[in-house]
Amino acid sequence: MFKHTAIKKYGKKLLPVMQKRYGEQRHYSASQIRATVYQCNFKPSFLPLGYLLFLDPQLLPTLMKKEFPSICIQDYKKEMRDYLDERKYHGYLQSLAV
Repeated sequence: MFKHTAIKKYGKKLLPVMQKRYGEQRHYSASQIRATVYQCNFKPSFLPLGYLLFLDPQLLPTLMKKEFPSICIQDYKKEMRDYLDERKYHGYLQSLAV
């Protein structure tokens, strides 16, 4: 239950909070995403999801190897998609389907 709530919060609330803090951008920097997650009461264990959603995709592999070396980003993305499909929720997370 807590996992679903945390993921749903990332999907519904992280983007509006980031836009308010940093303005509308196509992609946000890792430090902007990280700061928002830690300072605005998002569950830090899902920080890779924030990176997956809002970081420039070209920067994602390098960042993930550095910050989360034990996580395969492709497997993580599939896990999130499967989890959301199972619960029939996507919201902004629809971008994971791409």
